[in-house]
Amino acid sequence: MTAPQNTLRQRDFIIVLAGQIISLFGNAILRFALPLYLLRETGSAALYGGVSALSFLPMIALSLVGGVLADRVNKRNVMVALDFGVALLCALFLLWMDRFSAAAATAVFLMLLYGASGAYQPAVQASMPALLRDEALLRANAAVNMVGTLDDLVGPVIGGVLFGLWGLRPILAVSAACFAASAAMELFLRIPYQKQPRARGVFATARLDLAQSWRFMRRDRPALLQVTVVLALFNLTLSAALVVGVPVIAVNLLGLSDQALGVIQGAMGLGGLCGGLAAGVWAKRLCLRHGFYALLACAPAMLCLTVATLPGMSGAGYVLVLAGCFLAMAAASLFTVHMSAAVQRQTPAHLVGKVMSVILSVAMCTQPLGQALYGALFEALGARACLATLFSAVAAALISLYARRALKRLEQENATVFVENA
Repeated sequence: MTAPQNTLRQRDFIIVLAGQIISLFGNAILRFALPLYLLRETGSAALYGGVSALSFLPMIALSLVGGVLADRVNKRNVMVALDFGVALLCALFLLWMDRFSAAAATAVFLMLLYGASGAYQPAVQASMPALLRDEALLRANAAVNMVGTLDDLVGPVIGGVLFGLWGLRPILAVSAACFAASAAMELFLRIPYQKQPRARGVFATARLDLAQSWRFMRRDRPALLQVTVVLALFNLTLSAALVVGVPVIAVNLLGLSDQALGVIQGAMGLGGLCGGLAAGVWAKRLCLRHGFYALLACAPAMLCLTVATLPGMSGAGYVLVLAGCFLAMAAASLFTVHMSAAVQRQTPAHLVGKVMSVILSVAMCTQPLGQALYGALFEALGARACLATLFSAVAAALISLYARRALKRLEQENATVFVENA
């Protein structure tokens, strides 16, 4: 690649990164405010968990569709269309939110929002190896991850203030503006794209593409399947406990304000930001096989939440929830950046989007089930919610031990690919 081409690719990466900053901020304040709106309106942990679970179903399905689109359609067009589409959805929800019940309106909008996010992210992931190579690819993944976690840090804090003062309407307006601005920026993207031949219909082509990706993982990179199982188990236990448990603990058990819950969500974003920074700074030092230490760190994080739910822990409980959320997200972010870069390096360019979407979709399949179960569990346990978070801590420790061998095998396969490409 010549110097001018390299400069051009860096320019396009900066546009992708800037678009992520803006659109993910709009996404972050929506994902914070909509479930909180539902919880405040109904007070039901079971309904909160059920709606959160339903919202993930279209994300899983459309992530697979997004993977096919990312490898067969111009990635820029996918990102632009989805950002403009979500901006329109925000505007429509703002106009019609009073015509329906809080549960129905929130469930439908969250399903559409998460579905669009599921189709969007494979295009971003597949664009990275098209723009950057080698160590720059790892740093680019760290940058994209940090952008997401920075928005998760700032978005809930601002969303908590806006929601506490004026409710949901200004959040919908700000989010619509963010998505529209991101789409306008992405119109100037130039991502390398080579149209692939298609001999069959759209659905048959999508099915064959996904089958090809699955065969690649099963026959050529079996360690990817093991890591996908690890991610699925963590989503079933840890992620579901955080998504459902943290708001329920903060609002129903500790009696915290909307602003305090926003600060907790911000602590999760700060943890993710620090994990992404660590991944970028230590790019040459970290080994994939040591990633299980990051997963193991999630166990003491959940123990912090367990202690926070004990009787008489209101003030100290708030601090413990902050610490636990920060540690869990820092560890998860550090692991995710390195695993994403390893998958991108091992996968042929025409399969990157589909392989990433298969991994994410399979891993996310367990999260709706986990959220529904944890919602019912927190509702049933009431003041004894510490038992739910204690179970998550034990599960995190056991799953991380299983992950140790899978990550070692993935590192060996990664080293083989590096030698083959040298």
